[in-house]
Amino acid sequence: MKWTKEAETAIRKVPFFVRKRVKARVEDEARESGAGEVTLEEVNRTRARFLNKMEDEVAGFQVEACFGDGGCPRQACGSKSLQEKVRTYLEAQDIRGFLEERVRGKLKFHHELRVAFADCPNACSQPQIRDICIIGAMVPDVTETPCTQCGACVTACAEGAVALSESGPALDMSACLVCGRCVKVCKPGTLAGFRKGFRVLLGGRLGRHPRLAMELPGIYDEEAAFEIVRHCVAFYKARSTGGERFSKLFTEADFHEVVVRFRDRSLIAAGGSRAAG
Repeated sequence: MKWTKEAETAIRKVPFFVRKRVKARVEDEARESGAGEVTLEEVNRTRARFLNKMEDEVAGFQVEACFGDGGCPRQACGSKSLQEKVRTYLEAQDIRGFLEERVRGKLKFHHELRVAFADCPNACSQPQIRDICIIGAMVPDVTETPCTQCGACVTACAEGAVALSESGPALDMSACLVCGRCVKVCKPGTLAGFRKGFRVLLGGRLGRHPRLAMELPGIYDEEAAFEIVRHCVAFYKARSTGGERFSKLFTEADFHEVVVRFRDRSLIAAGGSRAAG
């Protein structure tokens, strides 16, 4: 739907963690009123109504994602199926009802459990500042197909994790972000991405005491990643007695417990890929 410049400026001032919801509501209400475009008046009217009834808008959880499945050329591993599984699971867990039983006073958006997906390390959905962060990954493997020494893989790797030797590409997995770009540009097929999965990071947040999420070592297939989400939700419901956020409750000791629990589920050896983003 078309927006005026004034309306676009106004919507950008809405806090980012509710901006998508407010924008969708503005467009819905504008359509219902028969408006052909969104003006500043529609934004202000909907924003006031939205904020006055904020508690009604709290769903209990948020699942956000990048546009990887929309044809993004950077996509390392699509997460659409996993997103649907996680969303369905969280709905069944009735997180809003759980919060209503534990939070004293009105529910606010900062009470929600936040999960974010990104289909490559560019992480356009900003998952590293969410409670549960899942990033698509493609592990490069050197095949027996002869290398033509074209150097495309070296050029494509922004981390410098690929070098060429006489026998072909040599991979430094300690620097590799498993983005799969080297695989995609390798026309002969010397590099292949047979192992696709997800990096999982836990416990990120913004606010008064921000913290980037901590990354589990390894790459996990869809089933293992989903089990990690289930484990974290169970942890959250057991520990959050007053509506505290997962990231406030989740300590380094809890993180290491998850590492041990799931270390045998990784598609690569622990420490086989760089744990940064």
